[in-house]
Amino acid sequence: MQGLVFWLIYPILWLVSILPFRIFYLFSDCCYFVIYHLIGYRKKTVTANLKLALPEKSDVEIRQIRKKFYAHMCDMFLEMIKSMSISEKELKRRFTYTNLDFLRRLEEQNKSIIFMCGHYASYEWLISLQLHGLKFRSFGIYKKIRNHYFDQLIRDIRGKFDAKLISMYEATETIQRNETEGLPGNYAMIADQSPKLQRAKYWFHFMGVRVPVFEGSERLAKKLDMNVIYLHVEKKKRGFYEATFKPISENAPAEPPHKITRTFLDLLENQIRKNPEYYLWTHKRWKHKDSQPPAHAEIVD
Repeated sequence: MQGLVFWLIYPILWLVSILPFRIFYLFSDCCYFVIYHLIGYRKKTVTANLKLALPEKSDVEIRQIRKKFYAHMCDMFLEMIKSMSISEKELKRRFTYTNLDFLRRLEEQNKSIIFMCGHYASYEWLISLQLHGLKFRSFGIYKKIRNHYFDQLIRDIRGKFDAKLISMYEATETIQRNETEGLPGNYAMIADQSPKLQRAKYWFHFMGVRVPVFEGSERLAKKLDMNVIYLHVEKKKRGFYEATFKPISENAPAEPPHKITRTFLDLLENQIRKNPEYYLWTHKRWKHKDSQPPAHAEIVD
C-alpha cells in the first residue's frame, strides 16, 4: 500500500517541481488559499502559538502574521519539491551565503562543525552548501518518515548535491564513528524540537514561555570538541534566501553548562521577533508549557 500511494503521488510532485518559477509560485498561492481559507490546517494551533509567544500583538496583527506565515509555509514546502529538478546554478542564485570564508576558517581547524538551526525561513535549500567547494562533507539530521518510499525520496532530494541525511536515532553513533575514523563533517541539526515529556530533562524560557528543550547538540559538541555555529537564514524576497554563519562556540568543552543552548535560543528568538511570519507556527513547540516538569528535570532559566 505504501508503494501504491507513493507512485500515485510521485508524478504529481515531479510535475510541480518542473514548473517555471512564475507558475510555480502561482501554484503556491492556490495551495495557500486551499490550506488557509478552505481547510484551515492547524489554524487554531497557529493562532494559539502566536498569541502565546507574541502577547504584545493585537488581534489584527496576529491575523496578518498568520496569513503571511501560511503563504510562506506553502512556499517552503513546495521549494523542497522544487529541489527535485532545480539546477545547481539556480539553487546557488536563490540561496546565498554571506560569510563562507568564516566557515572555511573553521574547517582549517580540522574540527567538525554543528550548525544549530531553527524552524525558521528556509532550511530546505541548505543542501546548496555542498556546492561551494567546502573541505568537509555536509550532513543533515532528520526524522524518518513512516512511508519508506517517501522517506527515500526525501533522502534523495536533500542528498541531491552530495549532502547526506542521518536519522536522528542514528546521529550520535554515526557522528562518533566519523570522528573515530578521522572524517570531520558539517552537521546541520534542527535544535528547537520539543522532546517528549518523560524525556524532558532541561527546561528553558523560549519566547517568554518555559518549555523543555533538547540539549543533544550541546552535549555532542562538548563530548567531541566540535565547533558550533548558528545558521541565520533571512528571506530576502519570495524564493530568495541569504544565510549567515554566526559563531556560538569554538571551544565547546570549556563552555559553562547550557550556554550553547541558551545562545542558540536567544539568536532564534531574536529572528522570530523581527519577522515572526517565517517561523513554523504549526509546530507544537509549546505543547508542554503547562506541564509539571519530571522529577529528574533541571530548570535552567
